[in-house]
Amino acid sequence: MSPRAASRLEGIGFTSVYDYAVGKADWGSFGLPLEGEADSSTRVGSIASVDAPTCRPDELVSDVAERVGDEWQICVVTNDEGLVLGLLGRKALGSGQSVRAEDAMSLGPSTIRPSARREAIARRMLDQNLTRIVVTRSDGTLTGVLRREDL
Repeated sequence: MSPRAASRLEGIGFTSVYDYAVGKADWGSFGLPLEGEADSSTRVGSIASVDAPTCRPDELVSDVAERVGDEWQICVVTNDEGLVLGLLGRKALGSGQSVRAEDAMSLGPSTIRPSARREAIARRMLDQNLTRIVVTRSDGTLTGVLRREDL
């Protein structure tokens, strides 16, 4: 938040206002290059599929399902800026319903950052029986989808 915004919040009565400064963690969460023993090649951002299917909230699920096909089995619902709003899973895509994606999507899908370590995410996906997981930057913008077979 900008210092001006923090000052305005304090002016209207908020007592705990903090000025956020970006750091190393934010650098990695945006998928920017990392160096050292745990460099970018050890992170999920290096293998997440950037061509994962997306749709807008106002698209019909039946149209989205036809476009997505069987390969992905999911579609990430995003706004015009690429912010993840929800997820259409196998059940929604297979329903053939003529409803808008925003009415059929799962809200707040679980996401990981591009800087997440591959080994930890591989364990998580196995433990939770996940086949796909959405990868976003710290601001919620989609960067890709990680498929278990890519690990």
